[in-house]
Amino acid sequence: MTHTPAPTRVPDRSDSVVAALRSPRVLTREVLAGLVVALALIPEAISFSIIAGVDPRLGLFSSFVMAVSIAFLGGRPAMITAATGAIALVVAPVVRDHGVDYLLATVILGGAFQIILGVLGFARLMRFIPRSVMVGFVNALAILIFVAQLPHLIGAPWPVYLLVAAGLVIMVALPRVTKAVPAPLVAIALLTAATVWAGIAVPTVGDEGELPRSLPELLIPAVPLTWETFAIIAPYALAVALVGLLESLMTAKLVDDITDTHSRKTREAWGQGAANVLSGLFGGMGGCAMIGQTMINVKVSGARTRISTFLAGAFLLVLVVVLGDLVAVIPMAALVAVMIMVSVATFDWHSVAPATLRRMPIGETLVMAATVAVVVVTHNLAIGVIVGVLVAMTVFARRVAHFATVSRSVSEDGSTARYSVDGELFFASSNDLTTQFEYADDPDRVIIDMSRSHVWDASTVAALDAIETKYAKHGKHVEIVGLNEESLRFHSRLAGRLGSGH
Repeated sequence: MTHTPAPTRVPDRSDSVVAALRSPRVLTREVLAGLVVALALIPEAISFSIIAGVDPRLGLFSSFVMAVSIAFLGGRPAMITAATGAIALVVAPVVRDHGVDYLLATVILGGAFQIILGVLGFARLMRFIPRSVMVGFVNALAILIFVAQLPHLIGAPWPVYLLVAAGLVIMVALPRVTKAVPAPLVAIALLTAATVWAGIAVPTVGDEGELPRSLPELLIPAVPLTWETFAIIAPYALAVALVGLLESLMTAKLVDDITDTHSRKTREAWGQGAANVLSGLFGGMGGCAMIGQTMINVKVSGARTRISTFLAGAFLLVLVVVLGDLVAVIPMAALVAVMIMVSVATFDWHSVAPATLRRMPIGETLVMAATVAVVVVTHNLAIGVIVGVLVAMTVFARRVAHFATVSRSVSEDGSTARYSVDGELFFASSNDLTTQFEYADDPDRVIIDMSRSHVWDASTVAALDAIETKYAKHGKHVEIVGLNEESLRFHSRLAGRLGSGH
């Protein structure tokens, strides 16, 4: 009897959730991780609302709706999705020029674009992002997280520095004693208790903005359903979709690497879109995966399931609506300490070690540095990744261009010249191909052996046409032999149809 082997199975999201529910230890870890993330989300969401030029409620409601919805719809367990600075920067002009209702319509349309891109397989493009870009992305993220804490430190009262230092000591020392409770949660609780008990006057979460007192409500943006409205919001919506997907998929890949697990990128792509549509319908400003909070959840708190993601959103709503007065007294210094620890843990220190830099090809280091530099200057991770990929493509093209070689031999009777082309032929390597032949000195019969090469693009076909044209001007016949099946089919379709061949 023949047995068909079972197909390789990607672990289902429900598997880890069920396992967590059956294990009190794992469930406790997920619950506490969600609480830590919720506390860290509050000032971030308020800050991003200010960047977008909207009421803090829009950022907080967006964070709640997106975290809860992505817990069910997304493809990457334990990843945190909420309001982000990147999306806030994209939608700020819409609010400034057209108002909040147009913002909500933009977020909804952007979510619809993400669903379409997800269904069309946008996530598969992640395979073209090289490791050097990924390392630059991670390092730039760490730098941005740290830089974002500087406004809370520069010119702050001196007790703030003591509290931040104390928080860092707690988070470094506590895991060496016990990991039963996330160190960031302990640090936040102890520093809050200390400032309240001692009456220390330092900036608090309440100083960042007013917290909402009511639940989000379902609404339809009050905008005209016309082509004019679509023309106004579509460019911003497309930017929301692309920036959000790029950051979310990069974050998902990062979590994959940290947890040694696989995620469903296509599901994550359209799940992000659905979460943005729901965010807009409930009065949120939209968002995407939050890398800093995801690192708190996964790397610092050790969460691994979507329970922590769901509870981060649920706790956020409870904290701001029900326990707003208590949350308002949390010192910002405690949250700054948490984010500094996240920054240090996120940075890939091995990538900048002198020994690594000496061994690494200069091109790889250049790609990483370009990605970091662009992200830090623009404060936009998506732009940095795009530039990094373009630099990586340029470096790769230059490197591969030198692998194509041409060797010449002449038959014993001197009647035939034979050229052997070795290597991959595309626009970078084929541009110099025409200069490697002896047009005037070769005999009347020339054979170009392509058996050890491959034709990849029209530039190569045009170069071969030019070679044949140059030999024809000298009254000599060229025969191209050895093309593999794919190269022959490509060459036959385009040869002689690309121009003059000069």
